[in-house]
Amino acid sequence: MLKYTVKKYCSEGSKLNQIMVAVLMVLPVFSYGTAIGWMSPMGPRLMSEDGPAAAPVHPDVISWMASVPYLVGTPAVFLFGYIVDNFGRKKALMLTSFSMAICWGLKLYSTETWALIAARAVVGMGVSGSYVVTPLYIKEISEDSIRGTLGSLVVLSQNLGNLVVFLLGEYLCYQATLWILLAIPLIHLLVFPIMPETPSYMLKTGKVEEARDVLAWLRCKQVTDASIESELQLLLMELEQSKSGNFFTSLKTILSDKCIFRAFRITLIITLARELCGCLAVLHFASMIFKESSGGWVLTPNQQAAVLGAVQMIGSCTASSLVERTGRKPLLGSTCLVSGIALTVLGGWFFARTTLVAWVPVSALCLCIYCDAAGLQPVPFVVMTEMFSFQHRGTVTSIVIAFTSGLVSVQLRVFHPLATTVGLYLIFWIFAAVCLVSTVYIFWCVPETKMKSIEEIYEQLGGREKDEEAAVTRM
Repeated sequence: MLKYTVKKYCSEGSKLNQIMVAVLMVLPVFSYGTAIGWMSPMGPRLMSEDGPAAAPVHPDVISWMASVPYLVGTPAVFLFGYIVDNFGRKKALMLTSFSMAICWGLKLYSTETWALIAARAVVGMGVSGSYVVTPLYIKEISEDSIRGTLGSLVVLSQNLGNLVVFLLGEYLCYQATLWILLAIPLIHLLVFPIMPETPSYMLKTGKVEEARDVLAWLRCKQVTDASIESELQLLLMELEQSKSGNFFTSLKTILSDKCIFRAFRITLIITLARELCGCLAVLHFASMIFKESSGGWVLTPNQQAAVLGAVQMIGSCTASSLVERTGRKPLLGSTCLVSGIALTVLGGWFFARTTLVAWVPVSALCLCIYCDAAGLQPVPFVVMTEMFSFQHRGTVTSIVIAFTSGLVSVQLRVFHPLATTVGLYLIFWIFAAVCLVSTVYIFWCVPETKMKSIEEIYEQLGGREKDEEAAVTRM
């Protein structure tokens, strides 16, 4: 079937099949985006007297609903790390869609507190599945020339999910919105089984001929093409050089090898910079922030959230076009710097509380969200997949996503109490400080990974005579 598809549906050397698989595989991420964005339009409805629940949902329950997906996502990341290494990327991705279907089904079944919390907890599986499996799958099916672009589809699809649910929540009823959202993971579960497993995983399980067929199909070339055999040999060489028994053996290698550990440290720090820039908290509590800053704008809270969702989409589209043109390092560093400046200005406005420049909060928030979508969100995932071999990708991804999920859970749980206690200005200044310090770290210590092999990246990391990174980390 694969050979027949090559001949009939794509020209020799076309990237059509890689793009098709990537688009289908990001549907779980899109579904996860709708689950996260669902809190903004539906949280106020659940707390209202005339909402879908039998009694208004308490604000503390809403706060836990925002936090619990990432709390559950922390241990679930390791579960998915085990699944992708032992059962394959494809099955792990389908499990992600299955968990999202359970989430929407529970919400349709009941609006009781137990059902709402349980449904949001199941979203934690979507967090893990989306950000452990999807970057690995994209890395292992794509060519170097389009890997960055396809990698940016992860964030693009999540942001599109946010925007779609903002609009659905504004114009459709509670039940209708849930039925539409339930259809998305169900469609993925029906369609994705016809897609192939990644060549790298097939080689790991000893299916060399199947891996060759899949590779030829993905590259839209004949199985006998010399370039297919050459790429297959490179994958076999990488697999042979990076064989490891299990998660703990891989972790031991990461911690003991100087270059790999430095790459791991860099990946962890730039991912922390992404999560601590404050954009996720802004999206969850946008209505409160807009209310504090504007005192009653023309737009409704859902429409304001939709504006941020639209800005996210623009940023994601920018990332798709720039990630290959500018490189990973310049895009990540520049968006981090601009976010730091915008958050500094935003904190200053809340500190001064002036109405003479009422446009500043809205503009600063939109700029932060744009920078987050254009660079801070997608680039760390691209860098993470490019800095590690097949042996270590699952382990590194699991550790990094688990750590950041736990951090985000705490951040979302304490954001509102801290805003009430110490004020929004101090919170935004903390976010700004994280962005500005991270900018220095990125330009000083993070290597450019665009169009470079793992060996070239490690040679660059290991060839430095001065431990510049450690100096910046101590800052």
